Amino acid sequence: MPFIGNQPALSYTSFAKQDFTTSATTSYTLDQPVANENEIALFINFVRQEPTTAYSASGTSLTLTSATSASDDMYCVFLGKAVQTVNPPNGSVGTAQLANSAKNTPAFEAVLSSNQSTSYNVATAIAADQEEFDVGGCYNNTGSTVTLNGISTPAYAFAPNVSGKYYFYGNLLISNPTSSSDHIHTLKLYKNGTVVYSSTNRCTTNGDVLITTRGTIELNGTSDYIQWYGQSRNLTSTSGESFRGISSSIYLTWLGAYKIIE
Repeated sequence: MPFIGNQPALSYTSFAKQDFTTSATTSYTLDQPVANENEIALFINFVRQEPTTAYSASGTSLTLTSATSASDDMYCVFLGKAVQTVNPPNGSVGTAQLANSAKNTPAFEAVLSSNQSTSYNVATAIAADQEEFDVGGCYNNTGSTVTLNGISTPAYAFAPNVSGKYYFYGNLLISNPTSSSDHIHTLKLYKNGTVVYSSTNRCTTNGDVLITTRGTIELNGTSDYIQWYGQSRNLTSTSGESFRGISSSIYLTWLGAYKIIE
């Protein structure tokens, strides 16, 4: 038969059943209220009883015409109370049907597109301006504060509008041009302007230095944001290093985060 809309999924229905502990009485209590005796099928010693003739029911009260004995087997089936389960067909459920708690979003990943200069021993926000993806539109890839999903989001910050635990990661490549110098390089994760994670690499030769960080963090979905900062200190001079951007189509510095399914 033709119909409008999505084809209904197959459903399976079972009726609620109640077993009684019998005794020499005509009065019993039902687990579920009913309007009358026609809403239950009553069986005594595996023989179905006739409504109104063998029993009456109203609310949770069940009254028999004749008393049972302790050796009788009695149960009823609630004809008006069904328990239904639905198994959706394979491939029929998309992300729109899932609750936010069952998704790995919001999520983003962004790349530093070109080299970024830094000052000596100053924590500098990594200007990851090239978005690879931004599901939910929660990452600000500009150098100014903007409003995303109603949240004031600082430059190069991720401010998800769904509360929960988030996994974050960062990869920072810092140039180290000064030969035979002692350098300390740090990659930090800030939450609402305060450092919460920090990774450090120390080297005594020139060349590029790689620092990574990863972890989990709780974000409230209404005002919290996170940013990645790099900091470089040369112990023998006050020269600044730079964060490495894309080189020969190779990503050298990138950041990302996604919601954890809880």
